[in-house]
Amino acid sequence: MPDHSNRRTRTVLFGAFDRHNFGDLLFPHIVERMLTRRRVLHAGLVTRDLRAWGGHAVCAFGDLAARSHQEQLNVIHAGGELLTCNAWEAAVMLAPPEQVHAVIAEEDQWRRDPLAWARTKFGTASRAPYVISADSFPQVRVQDIALHAVGGAGLDQREPAFRNEVIDKIRHASHISVRDRQTQAQLRAAGIDAPLVPDSAVMVAELFGDEIRARAAHGEVQSVLHAFPRGYVALQFDATFGYDATLDALAHQIRRTAKTEGLGIVMFRAGAAPWHDDLDVYRRLDTLLYGIPFHLFLSLNLWDICALIAHARVYCGGSLHGRIVAMAFARPRVNLVPMNGAQHTLKQAAFAATWEPQHIAATTDVDGVADAIGAALQTDATLMRDTAAGLACRYRDAFEESGL
Repeated sequence: MPDHSNRRTRTVLFGAFDRHNFGDLLFPHIVERMLTRRRVLHAGLVTRDLRAWGGHAVCAFGDLAARSHQEQLNVIHAGGELLTCNAWEAAVMLAPPEQVHAVIAEEDQWRRDPLAWARTKFGTASRAPYVISADSFPQVRVQDIALHAVGGAGLDQREPAFRNEVIDKIRHASHISVRDRQTQAQLRAAGIDAPLVPDSAVMVAELFGDEIRARAAHGEVQSVLHAFPRGYVALQFDATFGYDATLDALAHQIRRTAKTEGLGIVMFRAGAAPWHDDLDVYRRLDTLLYGIPFHLFLSLNLWDICALIAHARVYCGGSLHGRIVAMAFARPRVNLVPMNGAQHTLKQAAFAATWEPQHIAATTDVDGVADAIGAALQTDATLMRDTAAGLACRYRDAFEESGL
């Protein structure tokens, strides 16, 4: 493992926190808090400043040669579904709004020569640019590379060249741990032994609980709590739910929940990057709710979103990290997934199957929302508290044993 006593060595937290996505913004806060008394840089594929939304000032990894002043770098992939994100998907999600359609239109160019295309976009000839290897950026002096509690539940659905690149990079890493059994099994089949470690977000209540609870005393979260004294459903989904028939079915289910449980509905965005959540879709749902108490939560601040979930009666949404934050605060939860079982929803079911008690529901499609929320609200409070405490303990022990 890396020798952190060397003052010429600096730790880099690397990941997809160069875009607005709830879980990705949260990872570096958790891991950095666990890395006590360590000099840390934050890096992604592009340079972005997300501090206005509770994130970090993130440097493009390829620029670290100048930033690190010839220091050796220990790189920690700080979490997320990094093992399945290809270069074209990364480029779309990182594109400024005015360039999104142009980047999407480059899909054919990317398919014809993925390595050359990725080099043009990110400075590295990589099909999987969010998985760093020692030679990904030769100009950067990398000493050790760790992949910490990462996910890759859909890796077996990627093309062979992509899978082979990811597996080869993992083989050369100094440390690898994964956050679900599905990813673990796929790596084991390739001859890689990767220990299971809960997603770092299970630590959010233990490490940042006081700060998050304080957010509820002012701002938009306070307004929500005043507006819904009997409680609310924290509801979230991405733009793939925007078909008219899907929204009609979801509205029917939400009306049932609101009337049966006496709860308000608070819609929030867990991500504002391209291909994430869409305010226009949320507004269309509002028009279908026919007087049901509804609030469109506009804050994109990481800590406001945490506080909204932490104080909800129940979380229902597509975001895995919405679920994990609800879990950490011992709140009822269920993940909302598309009817077609899209590839990006594998991670929600994989994580729940690995860490949740069997009788806590993992996922529901639109037609099952009302029943799933009703069942979640009946979950034993002691079980939820014990689950949260147990996972935080397991994470802390695993982190200490890893030597990161």
